[in-house]
Amino acid sequence: MTIQEAIEARHSVRAYKDQPLSEEVVKVLEEKIVKLNREGQLHIQLILNEPKAFQGTIAKYGKFRNANNYLVMAGRRADDLDERVGYYGEHLVLLAQTLGLNTCWVGLSYSKVPGTYVLGEDEKIVCYIAIGYGETQGAGHKIKAIDQVSRSAVRTLDSTKDASAATPSWFRRGVEAALLAPTAVNQQKFSFEYLGMKDGRHQVRAKKGFSLIGYTQIDLGIAKYHFEIGAGDVDFDWV
Repeated sequence: MTIQEAIEARHSVRAYKDQPLSEEVVKVLEEKIVKLNREGQLHIQLILNEPKAFQGTIAKYGKFRNANNYLVMAGRRADDLDERVGYYGEHLVLLAQTLGLNTCWVGLSYSKVPGTYVLGEDEKIVCYIAIGYGETQGAGHKIKAIDQVSRSAVRTLDSTKDASAATPSWFRRGVEAALLAPTAVNQQKFSFEYLGMKDGRHQVRAKKGFSLIGYTQIDLGIAKYHFEIGAGDVDFDWV
């Protein structure tokens, strides 16, 4: 399964088989975690065979079952920490999908179990990601239309043409991939704007929207990674 195929196949799963992760899968995940922690300046930790985090009252309300393996998404406090957690965490979510695993981003429905993780000075836990062999592959949800979350600041000289004619096809592919990104309660509070060229490179702006339930910074990081995958090998800068 390719990463693009993983984007299309991946859905949130809360019920898992009572089955430990294979040694081979754990090795691949842990090697990726080391790389992402270094690149994203994070402190992601894989916790295995630990059932207590998802056995509390809140977790039961979230309908989790056999969620015995999870990723603790943590890092040093910073204004962009949540976005980095979303961006690099989604690397692991999609990798897990290619390995035959299922996942679920979890913002509240978990309990912090002392002794299962380590936090450095001024570090905090942002969220958890449940991971394991799902009882099902989950189900898709309704998504917004491309024009609801994107626009182009570039206008064509021909007024008879739609403004979308000035938008590169790779930009639209990026938005399509972003629309398949998981977001808190499927709110999709993000937007993308194509700004044209500068110094020989395309310019793209990504913004988070307002939400009463929060998590939009995490969602934006996830969506940006999806956008990059969908856009493919195109030289562009986030601005």
